[in-house]
Parts: sequence; structure tokens; C-alpha cells
Amino acid sequence: MTEFAITYDYMCPFARNANETIVEMLESGWDAHVTFTPFSLHENSLPDSVPSVWDPEGEGLDGRGIRAIAWSLAVRDEDPRHFGRFHCAIFAARHDEGRDINDEQVLRDLASGVGVDVEAIAPVVASGVPMKTLRVEHTANVDEFGVFGVPTFIGGGQAVFVRLMERHNADDVLGVVSMLEWSNLNEFKRTRIPR
Repeated sequence: MTEFAITYDYMCPFARNANETIVEMLESGWDAHVTFTPFSLHENSLPDSVPSVWDPEGEGLDGRGIRAIAWSLAVRDEDPRHFGRFHCAIFAARHDEGRDINDEQVLRDLASGVGVDVEAIAPVVASGVPMKTLRVEHTANVDEFGVFGVPTFIGGGQAVFVRLMERHNADDVLGVVSMLEWSNLNEFKRTRIPR
């Protein structure tokens, strides 16, 4: 069985391309164990003099895209059978519909639209537990693997940051997963994208 983690932040279209495709592959029966782990691009871009989004004096849920991450973590950890669809719904709301995914009502609507018990999840978000999870997972990925962006695939002690240009392309995902074992390749960047 294939096993790896993938980072996400709903603000990034490249994270959407990879995460959405992986959810589709899993729903189609792909024999893989995938951990969807948050990474806050907003946190990563804050100056050193500004408190982290998860610090008591930081922006908290009001940080750019943070409320959506908190809701996704609450669903991932409390109602995992609905996570994949909720995860994709947040990406679609942001990138297809231009909705404000930091708006609590938008997240409530998206969650109920995929079958999440909103009244069970909202108190989990309000408890602060998902913010603690974000801090722990984001920091661990930075410290252990040098993660700096999304999506980053993590497996077998290796991490690979990629920008997949297409959605719904399982071959691209399988190619990246196979490259996790190819540790002699440090960087591969096209100077131009043929389009």
C-alpha cells in the first residue's frame, strides 16, 4: 500500500490540483493511505516580528485562510468520512466561486452541503483544538522536512514540493509519489511552461 502525506492550504490553486486529484483517486479505490496535513502560507509569510496566527496575540481564525483550515481539521479529525468531499468543496468555493472561505457561514454551508453535522463540528472549531493541531503539524513539517509551501508530498523520510498544472490527472500524482524515493534529484524546475 502506498503511504504518504500531502500538505494543503486552500489559498493555493496548485494545492487544489494535487489534493483534489488525490481525493478523487481515493474515492475511486486507490490503495493508499494519505494524510492530509495543513500548512499555512499566511503563517509562513508573516514577518518575524509578528506573532504566529496560532499565538494568543496572533490573528487566529481571522488570518488569511485560517478559519477554513481549522474547519477542515475539525472535520478530518472528528468526521473523517466526510473530509474528502468537504476538502474539495472548500477548494471549489475559493477557486471556482470566489467565496470568502474565512467566513464562518460559508464554511457551515459547505460542511452541511456534504453531510457534515455542523452543530457537532462548530464547537470543535471554537474550542481551539484545530488551531493547536495546525500549529503542531505545520511546525513539525517545517522542522522535520523543511516544508515551505504547498503542495508538498511527504513519504519515506523525503519531502517533495511540486506544482502540478492540471487537475484530475492521476498519472501526475503517481509520478510525484514515485519520485519520493528518488533522493538524488534535488530540484527540477522548468524554465518555461509549454502552453
